[in-house]
Amino acid sequence: MSKAAVVASGPPVEETVDLKDPMVAAILGWLIPGLGHIYQGRTGKGALFMVCILSTFFFGLFISDGKAVYAWWSPDDWRLPYMCQLGVGLPATPALVQSYLVRNGREPLFGGVMAPPADSRELDSWYKELNRYLELGIVYTMIAGLLNVLAIYDAWGGPVQFEEEPSGKPEGEPAKSGG
Repeated sequence: MSKAAVVASGPPVEETVDLKDPMVAAILGWLIPGLGHIYQGRTGKGALFMVCILSTFFFGLFISDGKAVYAWWSPDDWRLPYMCQLGVGLPATPALVQSYLVRNGREPLFGGVMAPPADSRELDSWYKELNRYLELGIVYTMIAGLLNVLAIYDAWGGPVQFEEEPSGKPEGEPAKSGG
C-alpha cells in the first residue's frame, strides 16, 4: 500500500494518508470527479472536487443549451476542445455516442444535447443564436476537464509534502536583518 506523509508547520507531526491503490483512485477520479479521493477516504476533498468540477461542467453545458460539448473528427474539422472536456470523465462521454449516431445518419438522443452540428451552417446558426454563451460554455467545460486532470493527479500521487528548510540558526535566536 502506498502512503503519503503530511508534515504540518510547527512541531513535526506526521500524519499518513492511506492512498490505497493509486491507479484505481486515478481511474475512479476520471470516471467521476472526486470519486478517487472518496475511495481513499479523503471524503471532504473528494466532495469539494466533485461539486466544483461538475458544477463548472454542467453550468457550461447549461448556458450553451447543451451545444458546448460535442465530439467530431473529420479531415476538415478536428474538435480539439473536446480533448480537454473529456478530462471530466463520464459526464462528457455522451458526446461520443451522439457523434456516432449523427455520423451514421441516426437521430441524436436526449434532444440533441452534446450532439455535433449536422454541417457548418448549423454550427453558424448556433453561434448566431447563442452568441457569447456558446464560447463561454466551451471555456467552462474545458476548464472543468482540465481541473479534473489535476484532481486525478492528486488522487494518484497523494497530498503534497512540505518540509521545513533548516535555517542554520539556533532555536530562539532572531533572524539577522541585512543592511
